Amino acid sequence: MGSYIKKFIYATTIIIYKGKMRRFFIEKPDSESGNISIVGTDANHIKNVLRMRTGDKISIVDGRGNEHLATIEKLTSGCVDVAVDARIISNRESPVEIIIAQAYLKHKKMDFIVRQITELGVSQWTPFFAARSVPRPDDKQLAKRTARWEMISREALKQCRRNRLMKIRHPVPFKDILKSECDCDLKIIFCTNETGHLATLLKNHNRPSTLRIIMALIGPEGGFTTQEIENAKAGGFIPASLGPRILRAETATVAACTLLQHYFGDIC
Repeated sequence: MGSYIKKFIYATTIIIYKGKMRRFFIEKPDSESGNISIVGTDANHIKNVLRMRTGDKISIVDGRGNEHLATIEKLTSGCVDVAVDARIISNRESPVEIIIAQAYLKHKKMDFIVRQITELGVSQWTPFFAARSVPRPDDKQLAKRTARWEMISREALKQCRRNRLMKIRHPVPFKDILKSECDCDLKIIFCTNETGHLATLLKNHNRPSTLRIIMALIGPEGGFTTQEIENAKAGGFIPASLGPRILRAETATVAACTLLQHYFGDIC
């Protein structure tokens, strides 16, 4: 009974102070044994930057919905050993799964988008090459870029207190986006030349008020070509506008995600 009370008091304390607790990401923590080793840059950050000490409390997330509340037991060069005190399953995910298909942009813009839409609760991000996409890196460069996006998304996950990683797909041609087998309840292509507001379009197409999966296409600087828009329509995508002003491509992505989360998700 004493052990149970101790764990209850600890868990209650964690709930109160959890907002101040440092969070770290480990994809597959071996928590069954009750011990986890943190290595690499996170270990260095804990020891040399944050200057944490034995007995300090941290939170470890695995990107699959689990959160491990732990206590630092040992700090050595390049490794921090922690003991798991409790495992909780918390849900901070949106009730709607939003898939963003993003036309390829210049590198810094793509980095910015990954961070922002991770914070906004997007479930999946798939870059693609549109007719007006610039640049067009080779396979080796794409592999490096994808690895960087995954790193940025993990960092954003820790900051915004999500517990599930956003899926990041390898960049594909535009035609593959239209061919992809996705059991979506709604598919939208945001176009600069459209005049219809999203809410009006959804009402006219008799869409339900609650949807499970939504896929949205966002174009490059310069927008989609007429042929791309027609192909998307033939593939079941509904064209929609983001307003009367011309937005930068990265701004359009953030605006679209915010609108979708407002209408169907958890942004009030």
